[in-house]
Amino acid sequence: MTLDLTIRGTLVLPEGPLERAWLGVRDGTIVAIGTGSPPVATESFDAGDDLIIPGVIDGQTHATSYGGLAGIRSTTRSAIAGGVTTIADMPYDNPAPLNAIARLDDKVAAIREHAHSNVALYGTIMPGQATGDIESLIDGGVVAFKISTFESSPTRFPRIASDQILATFNALAETVIPLGVHNEDQEIVRAYIAAAKAAGRDGIEAHSESRPPAAELAATAQFLELGAAAGAHAHIVHLTTARGFQLVDNYLADGFRATGELCVHYLWFDPDKDGAALGAKMKVNPPIRPGQIDALWEEILSGRVAFVSSDHSSWPIDNKFTPSIFEAGAGVPGLETLLPAFYTAAGNRGLDAATITVEQLCERPAKFFGLWPEKGAIRIGADADLAILSRAPQIWNSAKAHDELNWSPFDGREFSVRVAHTYLGGKLAWDGAAVTNQPGSGQYVRRGASHWFE
Repeated sequence: MTLDLTIRGTLVLPEGPLERAWLGVRDGTIVAIGTGSPPVATESFDAGDDLIIPGVIDGQTHATSYGGLAGIRSTTRSAIAGGVTTIADMPYDNPAPLNAIARLDDKVAAIREHAHSNVALYGTIMPGQATGDIESLIDGGVVAFKISTFESSPTRFPRIASDQILATFNALAETVIPLGVHNEDQEIVRAYIAAAKAAGRDGIEAHSESRPPAAELAATAQFLELGAAAGAHAHIVHLTTARGFQLVDNYLADGFRATGELCVHYLWFDPDKDGAALGAKMKVNPPIRPGQIDALWEEILSGRVAFVSSDHSSWPIDNKFTPSIFEAGAGVPGLETLLPAFYTAAGNRGLDAATITVEQLCERPAKFFGLWPEKGAIRIGADADLAILSRAPQIWNSAKAHDELNWSPFDGREFSVRVAHTYLGGKLAWDGAAVTNQPGSGQYVRRGASHWFE
């Protein structure tokens, strides 16, 4: 039977790059892999020396935190332009979070209307909410749950008390579903912010100090212990220091289900070096710490980092224009920079950038969110979600981004690669200049059978 599509180039397979190779697609699935001349197909593409990798799975995005459910459209358009074929979107939707089956139904309907990429979903709980809704959300396909130990908003991003965290862990203990946490101790942070304000310190240099590592690590340790007490999977969605990943590893060594995630901006920026130029444009929570980049790379190489994500935020730049760093919004856009930024940083350190990129941005998040083996690798039987990387340097210019935000802390940074093509289910979705698929081309992706602790 004739193939629908063949793509030729350097395939980055689970066992490593294979030059002058090809893959064949039929009905949206990879059905053949080989070397030499590809077989006859309805459509063929020769990528030359470019790298062909699995579509990236971005494990942490906030598509709907500003523009509501319709924000899925611009966020997933940006994803496709960045070689990201699946996003795992956080539950803190505007105006209310995804904490019940009715809200899940609404978001799935929005995905079907708006999405250019595939979308997997986190669920959450609200303060005082009984655990009965958890089972229905799992049945509805959510890939994970997330709560916060710090209140950014009493309605959309509330703090969940310790007794309710433990109850949620108990409800998840017999499942493979992770419970993630925004890990900052509220009392410490609020006291330190008040002290900084009283001292008249209101620039980016005060941001990390006002949310110190102690606040992050205290919340992390408590969350890990509650997860251990219940025997559930505790996941820290962003750690900013090597100490955090080592705490997680201690629980793992003791036989508990514990994981920690890293965001790509923690591998690029340092407030001591970049703060003066970027100011609030590099404000994220937990903060980017000074002097941590080398240590965080060691954590990746040690295997203690579960995967790397973007933590893409859909806030417009106006949210950053405030007199004080403490009033500026936290978060940065990141869907079009995740892949080239991580690849470039790995290459700059002399690492096998192609292999470690596929491991951290594709394979590991696919396994974590229950999307493996259909996603996360170029293999026979996998979905033909693919990104083609040209090893041609580019200077990032967010004015040309596809997220409707058009700002980035990465502006002016040089990347060693660019996304030349993106395929979703074997169909061209990005041709290197424009997003070519239509809203609604992406699918709602339910959690499958795979899990981290198999």
